Amino acid sequence: MNRSIWAWVRVIGGVGILAVLLWRLGTGAFIDGLRVIDGPALTLAFLIGVATTVFSAWRWCLVARGLGMTLSLRGAVADYYKALFINAALPGGVLGDVDRAVQHGREEGDVGRGVRAVVLERTAGQVVLISVGVTVLVTVPSPVLSHLQAHARGLAVAAATTVGLAALLVFAFGRLRSGASRWARAARTGVTEVRSGLLTRRNWPGIVLASTVVLAGHLATFVVAARAAGSDASLLRLAPLMLLALLAMTLPVNIGGWGPREGVTAWAFGAAGLSATQGLTIAVVYGLFAFVAALPGLVVILTRAAAGARDRARQRAAAQLTAVEPVVGPVAGPAPTLVLPVRELVGSGA
Repeated sequence: MNRSIWAWVRVIGGVGILAVLLWRLGTGAFIDGLRVIDGPALTLAFLIGVATTVFSAWRWCLVARGLGMTLSLRGAVADYYKALFINAALPGGVLGDVDRAVQHGREEGDVGRGVRAVVLERTAGQVVLISVGVTVLVTVPSPVLSHLQAHARGLAVAAATTVGLAALLVFAFGRLRSGASRWARAARTGVTEVRSGLLTRRNWPGIVLASTVVLAGHLATFVVAARAAGSDASLLRLAPLMLLALLAMTLPVNIGGWGPREGVTAWAFGAAGLSATQGLTIAVVYGLFAFVAALPGLVVILTRAAAGARDRARQRAAAQLTAVEPVVGPVAGPAPTLVLPVRELVGSGA
């Protein structure tokens, strides 16, 4: 029941954000998002999406192999495209990741480990995004930096409190790991898998590289969307606004990725002295680019569905053939009597 309520909260939250944007800014920004897209921009965004998907799948392969699972890059790319399409087409934005985690876990005979591999893979990407985003937002002039400077004292207290709580959690976690309870065993398993999946010398350079390329791809897609929407702002001015939008996309309150991204982008562009309507249009264009970039996932779904249907048809045909095939074997009854003519018996020397 709690999961059901949370799912509805996420959907209603995304709908509410979009409704407020429509009320405040009208439908013009959404219509402009469809109107300004052209073939070259769409093609470029699609190619960027191919690169980000391949590197995301590679990151998943590294983490899964670090946990002792087998995962080919080709299969990972197909599963990742499928997950992206499901995330873009259904509310919540995480159902595709759940699907690929469970499916891979079933194939490997360990659903729990499959889920943890996907969680670690996504976490690695979020850590890089948050690290780069926070660094840019506190160093590059932007509305966020202005707000941070205006509330520096309160933020310092909040930061100190956060550090203290983090230290307390680390201490408590260390004490928990030394116990013999189920939670202690789970904590030890988690630490071991973080080390083997993310932090080994063989894995972490590739994971950092893949996460950096994926982040650069998302930022490049935002730049293409901004130029398509008519924005001529410099990259230095756009960077903090785009990173803020990407950070907003991590919030689990959306409809296929729509909601927080559009609201934050509209606010950030308006607060930066640019047009809030243009910011919303850029976010809409980015969302459309992301959806088109995920369309190969639909091809994966349809291809696998067709292959499954063919396999089931062959199995039914084989079962029917087995059911009607006559049984060949010895026939019960008296042995036949062999009668030969006298001349043949004589001629044969019998």
